[in-house]
Order: sequence, then structure tokens, then C-alpha cells
Amino acid sequence: METAAEENAEQSQEKKVITRPEMEIGRYHWMYRSSRPHRYHHVPALRGNVSPLGIQGCFECCIKCLGGVPYASLVATILCFSGVALFCGCGHVALTGTVSILEQHFSTTASDHALLSEVIQLMQYVIYGIASFFFLYGIILLAEGFYTTSAVKELHGEFKTTACGRCISGMFVFLTYVLGVAWLGVFGFSAVPVFMFYNIWSTCEVIKSLQTNVTVPGDQICVDIRQYGIIPWNAVPGKACGPILENICNTNEFYMSYHLFIVACAGAGATVIALIHFLMILSSNWAYLKDASKMQAYQDIKAKEEQELQDIQSRSKEQLNSYT
Repeated sequence: METAAEENAEQSQEKKVITRPEMEIGRYHWMYRSSRPHRYHHVPALRGNVSPLGIQGCFECCIKCLGGVPYASLVATILCFSGVALFCGCGHVALTGTVSILEQHFSTTASDHALLSEVIQLMQYVIYGIASFFFLYGIILLAEGFYTTSAVKELHGEFKTTACGRCISGMFVFLTYVLGVAWLGVFGFSAVPVFMFYNIWSTCEVIKSLQTNVTVPGDQICVDIRQYGIIPWNAVPGKACGPILENICNTNEFYMSYHLFIVACAGAGATVIALIHFLMILSSNWAYLKDASKMQAYQDIKAKEEQELQDIQSRSKEQLNSYT
């Protein structure tokens, strides 16, 4: 019995002896934890609208699509379309009414206001071009907002930015800045007819208030359109006084033109605000794309280093296996 127990003890000691190759393999596993045998963990059951294959449900897709909407660009686009529509539509009708008022009351000879009629007709054609251009430009800026939002939030996988995309964003920033400055001039120019019509309307209000006062006749209060420079000084009659001026203020053409010029001026102001909004959005998007390009370069370098490290580890593992 004792001899058998001694033999078993010797055999167990022989089994516990660790050879040098086994020590090397154990040291390798201790140094590189990722080479240890994979341990399977319990995966909880999927709930909600996500299928077992990882396909997202309708609700998750809707949330993802709503997350990619550039709400700031959408608001700026709506404001820009509204402002341009008000300026172009109201301005076109108001210019037509202004020509009619001039022809009927201030310049009865066609040759006196021929140049003004040509200028107004040219401005109406320019209004058509402005409306078409800004409709297209607003859609392009909205599409650029969708592109940048998708690139920043990485909604569609690896959405990498390129140098061409960053140059296009920078070009839009410059073009929007130029258009904003130009629309500031349009906004100031659109305030001129509002000022003129306001002077005529205030003069008519003074005439109405003086009708009860017999000592001050209303015939002495006049409005001379020639002093604004829109018709020449030899235009006949060129001015309107007293009851004639009051009748002009009571016409529907004067009332509509005055209020339409006010709305057109407000539309030009809304367009300026929309372009400033677009300028802030485009500047921030360009900065995001610039940072994203730097992060992309950093991730490429990091991925290359990790690949080299994995290659070194695999070669070391092969050498150890061949050694054992």
C-alpha cells in the first residue's frame, strides 16, 4: 500500500512539472489578453422594434431620418423663400401702380416719363430673375445642409469628407456673404418709395385736418414729384395741390401701391435676415467639415498603427507556435 501511494505521488509531481515551452506560452497569454480563449457571455433578448438580425424597425428609422434633417437650414430656407416672394410679388405690382399714378396725375405727356417707364420695366424683369435665382440657390443651400449634417453625425456609415466638398462649402460662404451685402443695398433702395408715398400720405392727412380751419386754405399745400428726380423738371403738371392731391390719396392705386411697397420692404428685410442666418450656418458647417477632415486623418493613422500592431502580434504568435 505504501509503495502504491508513493508511486501515485511521484506521478502527480511529474504531471505538475511545467516545461519551458509551456512557460513561454503562458507568459504570452498574460502579456496579450486578446489571445486568450474567447469567453461567451449571455446576450439578453432583443425587445422593441429591432429584429434578431439587427434590422432597425420603422420607429428607429424615422428617428434616424429626423436626426439628419438640418432644421437651421430649413428655417433659413423658408424665411428666404418668403422674403423673396414678398419682395418680388409685391414690388412688381407696386411698380405697375406707381407708373399708373404718374401717368394720370403728375406727367400727362408720355415723353416726359418714357425713361422712367423703361427703368421700371427693366426692374420688373430683374425681379423675375431674382425670384428664379433665389429659388434655385435656396434649394442648393438646403441640400448642402443635408450633406453636412449627414457628414457630421455619420448617419450613413463612413461618410468621409473630401477637399472638394470643403472647397464647395467655402465657396457658398463667400457667395452668401456677397449676396447678403447686395440685399442690404436692395433693402435700403426699397425704403425709398416707402418714404415717398409716406410723404404724400402725410400731406393728404394735413389737408384733411385743415378743412375745418378756414384761415389756412388747403390749395397752398402741394406735393412736387419732380423734386425726387423720378421725372424731369419740364414735366407737366409735375405737382398736385389741395383737393387734387386729396383725390389721389383716396384712389385704390395709391392705397395698394403704398402698402405693397411696405410689404416689399419687409420682404427684403426678411431676405437679409435669412442670408445672415445662412451665413452663420455655412460658416459653422465649414468649420465642422474642417475638423472632421483632421479627425479622419487621425483615425486613418490610428487604424494603420493598430493594423501594424496586430501583424506584429500574429507574427509573434506564429513564432511561438513553431517554437513549441
